[in-house]
Amino acid sequence: MPELIVTNFNRNFTGVSATAAGVTRAHLGRYDLALAGHPLPGCPTPISRAEATRLSRQPPPGQSVTLWHVRRNPEMRAALWARDVLRLPIRIIFTSAAQRRHSAFPRWLIARMDAVIATTEAAADYVPNVAAVVPHGVDCAAFQPAPDRATAWAESGFGGARGIATIGRIRPEKGTDRFVNAMLRLLPDHRDITALVIGRAGGKYDAYLSDLKSKIDAAGLSDRILFPGEVPASELPKLLSGLSAVVQLPRYEGYGMAPLEGMASGVPFVATDAGYYQSFSAQGQAGLITLDDTPESAVAALDTLLSDPERHAAMAKAARHLAETRFSIETEANGIADVYEALRAR
Repeated sequence: MPELIVTNFNRNFTGVSATAAGVTRAHLGRYDLALAGHPLPGCPTPISRAEATRLSRQPPPGQSVTLWHVRRNPEMRAALWARDVLRLPIRIIFTSAAQRRHSAFPRWLIARMDAVIATTEAAADYVPNVAAVVPHGVDCAAFQPAPDRATAWAESGFGGARGIATIGRIRPEKGTDRFVNAMLRLLPDHRDITALVIGRAGGKYDAYLSDLKSKIDAAGLSDRILFPGEVPASELPKLLSGLSAVVQLPRYEGYGMAPLEGMASGVPFVATDAGYYQSFSAQGQAGLITLDDTPESAVAALDTLLSDPERHAAMAKAARHLAETRFSIETEANGIADVYEALRAR
């Protein structure tokens, strides 16, 4: 009988999936755990929801409960069914990153969790039953600085001598248009740089993507602002290590892993004041937070960073150090484990 069941009911690999995978890998040597739902890289072969329920009918030897760690609405529903309808001896932990009020049904679900882990102090203000604030961490073994940044970028095949990128779903909330508008102003003065928009639009955002590409075409920069789509999780670390900057300009972000993955790769970032970006930046040591939401502000920050090799090198070194010492996946895993142990002892 597993001590811990980690759920992943979304077949798409999202930011939530990435953080769940990182913690699960870190906990493999600590807990007898099972993954329920869809696969996660580097994690055990998943079992079905029905099998997870069956394995939870009795607690593991020496324990009074089985722990279920859930991160999405369908996963909360499944866990509540098992605990409250089937009356199984389980305790449910939910991780919340949203820095805004949840809608009515998620609020109802969250209120019934045995413990809530908030990823930031701001997120903790919007949920009940907060047992701990545990920021997401990055796998510093998977994401590492390249021995030579220029060589790593050349091997990406995207062209130019340097690369910068924004990473995430292509939509207004994520500020993809802000990134494109900034690149239209930045790239004419930095002719050695190629910019990447890494992610997918999909469905109702196809027209939004088409409009962005039309604007780029009209500016004659379609060969320097590229849309490679989603990059597989296994290939992302190598690509990130060749970048000179990660640029995230969202209108809203619950947490935001892209700058942190860049930091572990020795890559400074430029970002709007969203998510947990201010904490990542460490007062400008690892990243620059834009003064406002205009393209000009992002361009000014990037120009400052990319035009000063010594400052860039110092920030790259600080970024890696901060990722290792303050935002590692091990730090997150330890914080979550403290919540698990408190629940089991209750």
